[in-house]
Amino acid sequence: MKLHELLKYNDIVIQCHDNPDADALASGYALWWYFTKMGKSPNFIYRGRSEIQKSNLKIMMERLDVPVSYEPDYMMLPELLVTVDCQYGQRNVTRTEAETVAVIDHHQVTGELPELSEVRSGMGSCSTIIWDMIREEGLSVDEDRNLSTALYYGLFTDTNRLSEVSHPLDRDMRDSLQVSRSVITEMSNSNISLEELTITGNAITGYEYHEDNRYVILRTEPCDPNILGVISDFVMETEGIDASLAYYVSPFEVKLSVRSCVKEVHADELAAFLTDGIGGGGGHILKAGGSIRPDRMEELALPGEDIFALADRVLMERMETYFSLYEVMYAKDTTLSPEGLRLYEKQPQELGCAKLTDLFPLGTSVAIRTLEGDVDVVIKEDLYLMIGIEGEVYPIREEKLRKSYTMTGKPYSRVFDYDPSVTDTTTKERKNVMECARGVISSGGSRILAKPLNRYVKLFTAWDEEKYYSGNPGDYIACREDDPHDIYIIRNRLFDKLYKEIV
Repeated sequence: MKLHELLKYNDIVIQCHDNPDADALASGYALWWYFTKMGKSPNFIYRGRSEIQKSNLKIMMERLDVPVSYEPDYMMLPELLVTVDCQYGQRNVTRTEAETVAVIDHHQVTGELPELSEVRSGMGSCSTIIWDMIREEGLSVDEDRNLSTALYYGLFTDTNRLSEVSHPLDRDMRDSLQVSRSVITEMSNSNISLEELTITGNAITGYEYHEDNRYVILRTEPCDPNILGVISDFVMETEGIDASLAYYVSPFEVKLSVRSCVKEVHADELAAFLTDGIGGGGGHILKAGGSIRPDRMEELALPGEDIFALADRVLMERMETYFSLYEVMYAKDTTLSPEGLRLYEKQPQELGCAKLTDLFPLGTSVAIRTLEGDVDVVIKEDLYLMIGIEGEVYPIREEKLRKSYTMTGKPYSRVFDYDPSVTDTTTKERKNVMECARGVISSGGSRILAKPLNRYVKLFTAWDEEKYYSGNPGDYIACREDDPHDIYIIRNRLFDKLYKEIV
């Protein structure tokens, strides 16, 4: 859905969920701003049983001029209703009748969506989605410092002070917004109420420690998601704890925060594992978070089990499963068992490359932004970026590039979920790598020994002993024919595109 598709309507109401948080308020504010810019007169409302009471949100509404009103008894029939940070018909948003309904959200889809909808479950905040949709309309929110600050705070709070940001679009918004830091500080320092301080203390004293795998589980009463991060960060300073899960259960959502301080456990991977099939999770290697929709868990319930007992059991079982599931391998100390290994040859592929000096001058410090994260480099004359078949990029020297690939001289064009970009770390100027990408053809011919995995593996490669690569059953584990310690994982969906068996 594009925002301009909504401009044919005149009587427009924007509604967020009944217990608005900062992301819901910022999302509705941004959409209200867009409609107003386009000459409309929208109303931004929330409903439910109670008016906003949290100090940080009151400061947000007052200092940033958030144009929201509390309308518990709203009875009008608007021409268009747009729900933000929630989905129409969910239990956390009072149903408002309308001639046409649209949805913009970043949570997991839990039911049938209207034709007009934009749901991106991989985003850290709904604020990011609407910011990106506004950009696609050729507008910028930079001129409005209040709105920019609100959008930043929406992402800030929904990702535990940005520690759980994972998608590059979230990082793009974070880096580009011009915000009032003093207001951010004021709101952040009013985030915990005395009641939530008690919740924090009760959760910490009620921990459950699993000594065999050195992790702790803490359940809290429903609270601001940031409180989960506070609890998680505090317990991770405790001797003997390598990982933690803090969570709360409400009728509308199970919210969780995950931490790790050892290289053998990636917090983002653990969060994704805990929410797989019933929600969504992600973040960074050390800090991550996620959420689960209770109705997505219902099929897992035992007879007579309520949502609270169900969530406790599912999370407990999944934690136990995760820590018993993986075999950890260190490539420098290991070689693959010959059983089942077959010889394969790499097939020629059309890929892309971009010379970094075509983007920024020689010597510029830049951050390369991809779906996998940011990579910081200093631009050198012979430094290029390779662009893989799924949009993954990595630096490569010209000598190695020309040895393994033939340059076509033609522009390289392919559609990815996220176009890789390069940002000058000093000026913050950002450029799209695809704008100067050129095609290359791999020469093929390199040979590997490989076999499908029949178990889950965490592999520390010989060139990176700090970050592992996960392999699932059906993926391939491989090594170079001429180097038994150069071991790596190849995804099942890519293997047949890249390699052909030598018989």
